[in-house]
Amino acid sequence: MTLRLQNFLLRLRRRCSRISAMQSIVLTFLVIILVGSLLLSLPISARSRQATPFLTALFTATSATCVTGLSLVDTCTHWSGFGQAVILLLIQVGGLGFMTIASLFFFATRRRIGLKERLVMAQSLGVDQLSGIVHLVQHVLLGTFLIEGAGALILTLRFCCDLPFGKALWWGVFHAISAFCNAGFDIVGAVEAGGSLIPFVADPVINVTLMLLITLGGLGFLVWEDLIRVRRFRKMSIHTRLVLVISAVLTFGGAAAFAAMEWHNPDTLGGLSAGRKLLAALFQSVTTRTAGFCTIPQGALTGASKAVTDFLMFIGGSSGSTAGGVKTVTVGVLLLSVIAAARGRSRVTVFHRTIHAQQVSNAVAVVTVVFLLAFGSGIILSVTNGLPFGDCLYETVSAIATVGLSTGITASLNVVSKLILIVLMFFGRVGILTISLGFLLSNQAEERYSYAEAKVLIG
Repeated sequence: MTLRLQNFLLRLRRRCSRISAMQSIVLTFLVIILVGSLLLSLPISARSRQATPFLTALFTATSATCVTGLSLVDTCTHWSGFGQAVILLLIQVGGLGFMTIASLFFFATRRRIGLKERLVMAQSLGVDQLSGIVHLVQHVLLGTFLIEGAGALILTLRFCCDLPFGKALWWGVFHAISAFCNAGFDIVGAVEAGGSLIPFVADPVINVTLMLLITLGGLGFLVWEDLIRVRRFRKMSIHTRLVLVISAVLTFGGAAAFAAMEWHNPDTLGGLSAGRKLLAALFQSVTTRTAGFCTIPQGALTGASKAVTDFLMFIGGSSGSTAGGVKTVTVGVLLLSVIAAARGRSRVTVFHRTIHAQQVSNAVAVVTVVFLLAFGSGIILSVTNGLPFGDCLYETVSAIATVGLSTGITASLNVVSKLILIVLMFFGRVGILTISLGFLLSNQAEERYSYAEAKVLIG
């Protein structure tokens, strides 16, 4: 080895050692997306055995890695078995985080997991402490494979009624992983291309199984730990109690709203029986929590239902889960701060505990940044494509919240709009604060002084 090469490797090692945990997550996702794009652009990845345009491959790889579900082509009819396998692998890695998957290698080889690897694991799982992170990752991996395996078994048995065993098994595995990771990709295009799960709107086994997988994936890994270790609600952590309460209110409240607004709509729930209407309304409410499947046409929803869907997509799932959005507890903290301000209180409290002012500020920052990005991008899409603003906002909220629901305009967007959606999906998955803190504020100095206070008029 020459001296010049040795110096180069030494400089490279030094630079890599300076990369923070948050920067590692961002760079790792970028590398995974790039590799996935290259694989999907190969002729072997398409059924036609022709190379897929790189923009389509990049869009699909980003959507899969960021567990979104938006797509420019039908997953079943365009991609070959190899291409679908690549997409499924990207979904699994993106859903759990690269370091969580990579930890399997450390466990298998019994190699020591260093401090930097632990930091990346903690950041990817949304955990703010390193104590017990390795055991948490082990529980996450074991729980994930058990839940996905159970879901795949149930779905395979159901699909065996209509399909050959080999195809039923692939459908079962693919949709179980896609549902648990809240990705929303489906391969039922052979039944109805681009129709998602609309052909199975009245199937209770498929609907209930997918809803359970979506919910379990969207609760968050810390909530799992709390539910397993602590059986009584009052003894659970404040985070877990907030997640459970807010998730229940959003799920059943959303289902009631969809049922009320779409009950007589002939293009959505109108033609179904009462029981099937309730099932479809509940599935719509669950899938908007960043899953991306749909059993009713999204473009046929009423304006009010689209607004409710935007709201639920924007919130998404919970922190440290496979879901996206600004997260349930974030919105909960924001609403609690509004209630406290309306009651003239300076402190935000919940369950007889006080929430730190910095966490309230973080919640405001996250919600504001995500809303402005989605709203501004929606305006750009509407102006540059000549489409209704409501449909474009639906698309941008779906992208940044990593949901995947669409009114059907994705494939018709121009190149600039598709690139905007790619950026929104990446920001939505990696996290606005992770990107800003990792790259923009990594060398931020501590505040050593403060200005005099000033009073302004509010309201």
